[in-house]
This record gives sequence, C-alpha cells and structure tokens, in this order.
Amino acid sequence: MNNVRTVSDTKRTFYTLHTRPINTIYRRVVEELMVEMHLLSVNVDFSYNAIYALGVVTTFDSFMDGYQPEQDKESIFRAICQAVEQDPQRYRQDASRLQALAVSLPVKDLIAGLSRANSLDQDGDLQQQLEAVATNSNFKYSRLFGVGLFALLVQSDHELMKDDKQKSEALKAIANGLNISEDKLIKDLELYSSNLEKMAQALIVMADILTADRKKRDALKSA
Repeated sequence: MNNVRTVSDTKRTFYTLHTRPINTIYRRVVEELMVEMHLLSVNVDFSYNAIYALGVVTTFDSFMDGYQPEQDKESIFRAICQAVEQDPQRYRQDASRLQALAVSLPVKDLIAGLSRANSLDQDGDLQQQLEAVATNSNFKYSRLFGVGLFALLVQSDHELMKDDKQKSEALKAIANGLNISEDKLIKDLELYSSNLEKMAQALIVMADILTADRKKRDALKSA
C-alpha cells in the first residue's frame, strides 16, 4: 500500500490550517512554494539542512513582502511548513542562525567556508552539513538550497553580490566545493531574481488599479 502524501493532501492540510483567504496575487506564490517543498519532502534523496531552511524562509519573506494583513503572514508560513510535515520554528531558528553567522563573517571567509576551502569553525553543525552535501553523490539539490546559499552571501556583503563578476566567481567556487552543478545554481538564482522583479511589477500594477478605482468611487460620491 502506497502511503506517500500527494500534492492534494498537502494543499488540503494547508487550507485547514490557514483558513483565512489569501490575497489573489500572492496565492500562486504560496502554492508554488508549498508544492516545491512537498515534492522535495517525498523524494527519497532529500534531506533537510539549515541552508535549505534559509532558502525557504528567504523565498517566503521576499515574495510575501508587503502582504496584508501583515499578521496573516506568519500563519501562512506555519501552515506551509506543517502541511509538508515540517516544523516552522525549526526553519525560522536555523535561518536566523545562518543569517547571524553570515553577518559576523567577512564575505571572503564565508565563501571559503561554503566552498570547503576553509573550515567554518564558528558553526560546527553547518560545517557537517556542508561535508554531507559534498560527499553525498545522491544529494538532492534544489532551487531552495541554491537560494539559501545566495542569501548567505547577500547577508554577508550585499554590495559584492551586485557585482556580476564577483558573484559569478563566488558561486562557481561554492558549487565546485560542494560538488553541485554551477550552471543549475546560476540559472536557479537568475530565475529567482527574475520572478522577484515580476512580483514587484505586479504589485505596482495592482496598487495603480486600486488607486484608480478609489478615485473613481470618490468622484462618484462627490458628483
């Protein structure tokens, strides 16, 4: 008997946990993240690690920026994690820990640590996870893991990550050190950035439409 959860099971669970309606423009973002996490969670080669958690948290927080009502955001995040049978608090704590580590390190030291050129003695758990990734031929790379790596670099030195040459060199070193595909990592991050830009543009359009509608209503009232 096959007891593997389906995407439908996960979505059903989510909507029983978060019962308030989700703003239309954000619903696709929420469901795509949830489906991505679901498909990874049922993959036999997938294993949780803090970098993946940071990727999930960064993706959610970036795409849900500006969501109203604000107080619903954390309820949505908890429901996504719980729907894929994960602990949302663990995700938040691991993400915060890595963000704090990245802020405390010069970006060159962080790149050396992530690429395994040097040991990250400041966080033994992360060091072990990096070794596990690099030495596991069946490691299940994901876009969310890639976003987690990039989020660490941005947290350490946002300006450096705006320089295409330096960003490319950093990602190449890390990909080689972790034995993951450099091309896939770069393509995933390009798609991530592109989707963020599209989301920002969609929100501007939506705001303009709402403003225009409000002006029309005000004009009708004063007529």
